[in-house]
Amino acid sequence: MFKELEKLPGSEVELLAKAPLLVCILIAGADDEIDNKEIKGAIELAKKSKTKASIAEFYRLVSEDFEDKLKIILQSLPQDSANRNLLISKELSQLNSILVKVDKIFSKDFYDSLRYIAKKIAESSGGLLGLKSVGEEEMKFIALPMIKDPSL
Repeated sequence: MFKELEKLPGSEVELLAKAPLLVCILIAGADDEIDNKEIKGAIELAKKSKTKASIAEFYRLVSEDFEDKLKIILQSLPQDSANRNLLISKELSQLNSILVKVDKIFSKDFYDSLRYIAKKIAESSGGLLGLKSVGEEEMKFIALPMIKDPSL
């Protein structure tokens, strides 16, 4: 797939590919309601994402059939936000052991891109009067506290 990921087992590569989708669901559904505006925002973000060169090709592949992938993952998760968020957080925390195994530039750029996605999805719901404010529930997850900065 990518030189940076060749040494990883398939399950770890799969989690890396799934992570942007999980972040979208986590943030969009943090307030217990995933609205179409947030889903469309996630799809557009995946398609237009201004990623760094080290991860651009990775995101090009991840963004293929993004809406279908997002819906499939969403259907496999619990409906209530508390259980869903707990499950997603636990799955995303597994990235910590993966990101230390790959190229430092790739891992840092990937981590930064997930945080960027989280921020943009949170802002897409608009908040009060659609002024890009972030809701209280989204604020708990926007920094993705379950994923450690691989550059530290």
